[in-house]
Amino acid sequence: MNKTIVAVTDRIRQRSAASRARYLDGLDKLAGRKRGVERMGCANVAHAVAALPANDKFRIVAEKGPHLAIVTAYNDMLSAHQPYEAYPALIRDEAHKQGATVQVAGGVPAMCDGVTQGLPGMEMSLFSRDAIAMSTAISLSHDVFDAALLLGICDKIVPGLLIGALHFGHLPCVFVPAGPMSSGLSNNDKSKVRELFAQGKVGRDELLKAESAAYHGAGTCTFYGTANSNQMLLEAMGLHVPGAAFVHPHDPLREALTREAVRTALSITSKGRYTPIGRLVDERAIVNAMLALLATGGSTNHLIHWVAVARSAGILIDWSDFSELSAVTPLLSRVYPNGAADVNQFQSAGGPSFVIRELLDAGLMHADVLSVAGPSLRPFTRLPNLNAAGTGVEWQDLPLASGDEDVVRTAAAPFSPSGGLKLLQGNLGRAVIKVSAVPESNHIIEAPACIFATQEAMLAAFNAGELERDVVVVVRFQGPHANGMPELHKLTPPLAVLQGRGFKVALVTDGRMSGASGKVPAAIHVSPEALAGGPLAKLRDGDVVRLDAVSGELLALVPAEEWAARELAQISPEQLDENGHGLGRDLFAGMRRNVLSAEEGAISWL
Repeated sequence: MNKTIVAVTDRIRQRSAASRARYLDGLDKLAGRKRGVERMGCANVAHAVAALPANDKFRIVAEKGPHLAIVTAYNDMLSAHQPYEAYPALIRDEAHKQGATVQVAGGVPAMCDGVTQGLPGMEMSLFSRDAIAMSTAISLSHDVFDAALLLGICDKIVPGLLIGALHFGHLPCVFVPAGPMSSGLSNNDKSKVRELFAQGKVGRDELLKAESAAYHGAGTCTFYGTANSNQMLLEAMGLHVPGAAFVHPHDPLREALTREAVRTALSITSKGRYTPIGRLVDERAIVNAMLALLATGGSTNHLIHWVAVARSAGILIDWSDFSELSAVTPLLSRVYPNGAADVNQFQSAGGPSFVIRELLDAGLMHADVLSVAGPSLRPFTRLPNLNAAGTGVEWQDLPLASGDEDVVRTAAAPFSPSGGLKLLQGNLGRAVIKVSAVPESNHIIEAPACIFATQEAMLAAFNAGELERDVVVVVRFQGPHANGMPELHKLTPPLAVLQGRGFKVALVTDGRMSGASGKVPAAIHVSPEALAGGPLAKLRDGDVVRLDAVSGELLALVPAEEWAARELAQISPEQLDENGHGLGRDLFAGMRRNVLSAEEGAISWL
């Protein structure tokens, strides 16, 4: 094993010793109880099985057969989740074949960031993760289940399901994906049309035509954003049926993998090789997820989400851990926005199985971990296929060589010797930057700041021609306390246009840019946020800002005495009022008030 990875893992283990011990103690107490229907009152049991067929009631109560929960994020607003409509019937059928029973324990909300991008709904997006976690807990609170199948894919949904499940850490759990949509208009071509629209060179009709050609059917969006990064991380943590992440919704293999998920869940209940999710997700599994993220240039959202996920299992991580791991993790894939390929091309070139194999073989990932497939991560280095009869899944080894070296490479010949994420520190606070898609010539930007309190104000300035120069665009009062920390993707096209015109451009914000962060250098998640008294509120228009992704610095080049004496800028009462009212935002006031910082996982439940 790489010495740095061992050292970071040991540091996390030591830092988390007390909280992890408390967590495992609680898990063991719950695991030691009698099964649900054996310890519950008769009225409780009757309510739990009232709507089930008589045969299922008999299996649960008399035969004491295994009983599975489904927690589903199905809705047909999300293209990625639309296929889940048919999953409960399929899962129930397979469970019956295996002598088990199933109930849909509950549904969790699932919003599409693509729909709400740049709109008020996006201000509820980050907090939806904790709402999903709570909904998962409510679903499982019936406490009659022997294991759970978790149906979710997209941005906040997988972290929310995982956080909720870890609060029922005594249950074995298997995540069940549904796969990506087929390739449409390439992500690069889509982005070009967006930039042309930002310049007024094409109209709305042309833009809608391009967007509709890119997002055109059932399945996950095909760029490597948060949703697809989720799937990579679940593979690296051993929480999927091996290789299940990126098989198309309508591929016959998808149904076989879903049926295999049922069999897998039943195999890891207390009657089999008991593998509760709270034991499976230990510090090694968390580090493996971090390494997978870094090796694939995945979503910056996970520097928030996986802090919260780890905390739910009593494990404490921070951005310094990510940064140290990034320095020794080679970049093994280039998938849009870090390259031209989409996730279907990534899968064809080797996909998660290839990346995990390369990291394990190079001593860059923990192999000796629990997974739903056994006491090792090695099964996740193989590719699933339908068996000859077309009735089940078999796995085969991948070729040693990449299927496409423009998309996936070996650890011996990576795209870069280090991962795609970097920690920035300085008198403006702590931030992260995704550099895997940023040209090296733009890794260091030093320019005067132009400050905005909303992305709409920045867009207005761009349209008025006020940003035609070297500039560090600062958009503050976008953190979790201020307005729920929305993603600021409306800024991407105009910033890319300015950079394309030859200007040195960067973004600094206490908001998010997420998995679609692209070629413009962006210091995001600045903590502490401006509304919480962070130094970003000291910055003034014209101050020279230095963003240095090489040395890891984020600095306002202002004399120290002047900087110390400056007062904090305040958000306007009108904007603060607008942030908190209308379209459901009032309901999240308690979360905005109590949320922890981005580096602490933006957790709202503590």
